[in-house]
Amino acid sequence: MEDWVDPIRALVGLAITLFLVILRFEAETFGAAEYDEPTRDGRASFVRRLSWILLGFALVGALLLVHPDPAGELGITLGDRGEALLLGFAFGALGTAQAVAYAFFRYGRIRFPPAWTYPGAVLNAIGTAFLDEATFRGAVLGLLLLVGINPVTAIVVQAFLYTLATRTGAPGRGRYMFVLTLVGGLVAGWLTVTTGAIGAAFLAHAVTRVAVFVCTGHAGQPALRGQEIEETWEYRRPPPGWQPLDDVDGEPRQDR
Repeated sequence: MEDWVDPIRALVGLAITLFLVILRFEAETFGAAEYDEPTRDGRASFVRRLSWILLGFALVGALLLVHPDPAGELGITLGDRGEALLLGFAFGALGTAQAVAYAFFRYGRIRFPPAWTYPGAVLNAIGTAFLDEATFRGAVLGLLLLVGINPVTAIVVQAFLYTLATRTGAPGRGRYMFVLTLVGGLVAGWLTVTTGAIGAAFLAHAVTRVAVFVCTGHAGQPALRGQEIEETWEYRRPPPGWQPLDDVDGEPRQDR
């Protein structure tokens, strides 16, 4: 019986993988895309993001149950714990360093986000990192390798598919997240092929996402130049109802 059951389970696993890829393409619908920003009074936005993460986790769980060998063939496992921690945090440190360098290049400082944004952004960063790694470095990369594609070619293909799914290269968006997503996909793919599991790639991805958030003040896509709140004309205006300290004749009042 197993002779025909396992191929059917593999086909169902392929279908679940396609659903996971489609879910990543539809992240914008749930407000969970890289260029979606949380709003202070947007509880609905948080609920939509959480529903996207939970739906993705449910699909990954289904893939783990259905596929004949999700750990061995797809690499959806932590792998060797010591190796995963060492490589994951090492590449996470590199991701943090580039986030700090970009923040100083772009803003001249680390642009810490408001305190109220941390819980939702960190949850979204970790959840997205896991789903991305399970989908693209686990299921997609694993399937490409299973059909006999050269590992280097498979890494490049999944990285470009991943970058396409994030839509960070769409017109009107900054190139920083596009380049970071593409390079991150390549590095994560290499880590997965090297270790045989997604554990190291997940840790590196999660640390880098959190570092970008802390350093730029954005959960994903930093605003284009001239569009950050502190760079706009409205930010430099007095609050509504305030008047400048000028005399009636228009001359500035002298400090006393």
